Amino acid sequence: MITVLAGGVGAARYLAGQLQVTPPGEVAAVVNVADDIELHGLHVSPDIDTVVYTLSGAIDPGRGWGLADETWNALDELRALGIDAWFNLGDRDIGTHLFRTTLLRQGHPLSEVTARLAAARGLRCRVLPASDQPIETRVTLASGTEIGFQEYFVRLSHDVAISGVRFAGAEDAVPAPGVTDAIADADVLVIAPSNPVVSIGPILAVGGVADALGSRRERNVAVSPIVAGAALKGPADRMLRELGEEASVVGVARRYRDLVAALVIDEADAGLAAAVADAGVRPVVAPTIMSSPQAAAELARRTVAAVSS
Repeated sequence: MITVLAGGVGAARYLAGQLQVTPPGEVAAVVNVADDIELHGLHVSPDIDTVVYTLSGAIDPGRGWGLADETWNALDELRALGIDAWFNLGDRDIGTHLFRTTLLRQGHPLSEVTARLAAARGLRCRVLPASDQPIETRVTLASGTEIGFQEYFVRLSHDVAISGVRFAGAEDAVPAPGVTDAIADADVLVIAPSNPVVSIGPILAVGGVADALGSRRERNVAVSPIVAGAALKGPADRMLRELGEEASVVGVARRYRDLVAALVIDEADAGLAAAVADAGVRPVVAPTIMSSPQAAAELARRTVAAVSS
């Protein structure tokens, strides 16, 4: 079995590649939930939805999030009524959030709701929220103001400096059903090419998860989301720098060295392989830019091979 810690677009694309080389029933995705937010009375789970939409082929390929062939009538109406609708929710996407919110209010846990959403879109892999308990990524701006992650990422277009990040609620959160087993039973565990700070960080903050990874370190591998000193998408490179870390594959290696035995780095960073090794992680040089489904599949194949006996 292959278990993937996942958050965001890069992880969803990696998982799509993994499913090309591994039977779906042998793949589990443990997905970040600290990006979740309540908007207009609806519970929105951006990372879970990006994974489910991508793996089911329903994602909008241009945006990399949301559903294809979307309309925006509900949001346009809200704005016409004077609501500051700064987070884009398409009409079909709202149907997903209505379903999720209804079941959550009926007392069903997020893990059950997610399983039902995944099954409804025909997925045969497991999509597991990291926790059923609420966790919220809170970002402290350089000015000292603390805001929610989506306000930073969407409303402010992640175009402001930060000085800190915390995961509210993580100290009381426990892994959702299936998560602990998915980690323990995995032949290989992959940390996907996701933002180390706000996509993978909240998963590791859930009680027992980091320890569970550390106990099986030699069978774990990460894929660097940083290529030639920059994030391919999103603010991971800037966040690392602003938090006092190195925005490079070496910085990623230092973050993950207690959790993984190997780090897959792009060919553009081959010159830093020795420094990655000095940081305590075995470097594996391979093309990491998932420019096509074939490239994603080959990346998944080489990633799993990095720690397979």
